Amino acid sequence: MAVEENLIKKADLAKVREVEFTFMFGESLKKLVEALGVTRRIPKQAGTVLKGYKASGTLEDGNVAEGDLIPLSHYKTEPINFGEITLKKWRKATSAEAIIEKGYDQAVTMTTDAMLKDVQKGIRKTFFDFLSTGTGAATGDTFQATLAQTWGQLEVLFEDDDIAAVYFMNPLDVADYLAKAQITLQNAFGMTYVQNFLGLGTVFFNSSVPKGKIYATAADNIILYYIPANGADLEEAFSFTFDELGLIGIHEQPDYDNMTAKDIVVSGVLLFAERIDGVVVGTIGSGASGASELLDEDTGA
Repeated sequence: MAVEENLIKKADLAKVREVEFTFMFGESLKKLVEALGVTRRIPKQAGTVLKGYKASGTLEDGNVAEGDLIPLSHYKTEPINFGEITLKKWRKATSAEAIIEKGYDQAVTMTTDAMLKDVQKGIRKTFFDFLSTGTGAATGDTFQATLAQTWGQLEVLFEDDDIAAVYFMNPLDVADYLAKAQITLQNAFGMTYVQNFLGLGTVFFNSSVPKGKIYATAADNIILYYIPANGADLEEAFSFTFDELGLIGIHEQPDYDNMTAKDIVVSGVLLFAERIDGVVVGTIGSGASGASELLDEDTGA
């Protein structure tokens, strides 16, 4: 009997699941990038290495007498090699027995969603581990003092630029303030954030930031570098369903040899700061006690 036109088949449903998976990831990361204020998104090209250049030099005295030779100011550029990005790969297989016992949604779809969250968590951790190596430093006895000192250090580091500051901290350091303050909390890529926090900039809260630490930098200092799942010549050999930018790819297929439903996920995403000397690491000297003090001063409570 001829197959009816437009019949929905198993393969069509698998494709829908793949699209949903990549859409969720892509939209979540897109929202984070927008909240961070990241304007530079650089896809890796096959056979290339990401490099930057730093200009430095000395400006000579501009007070030159009439008729005297104007001294030359000497500047030079030095290449900066950013860490090479790697394509990460994950595989998950669900047995036929698990599908029979738990149902497809629970056995495959829910576990794939959990896998997505773990991929996001890994990207966040790598980013925060990088920020912890920032060479700028600030200290304070309280949360309020440390935040103020961190802001001050950023203003000095980027005194020639009009910057939008972004901060990252552990939610436990400011939990008392968040519980009582009249602020709007938003979420992106598994993180809670507040825009224009106390007029200083956007603040992100995540437990991957060590308690007692505040990381801060300029939004323009952050770069999103990624291996496109739909580029870098990968499409010549592999077939993945990917999000709009190709930040993540997934391929779902049955394996009849051992009766499992397999999911292959690939992603190469790296968030980093172009200037490591433009990253300030603040240290709260006495834990989060300053959060309550900040609340009292801010609200008059």
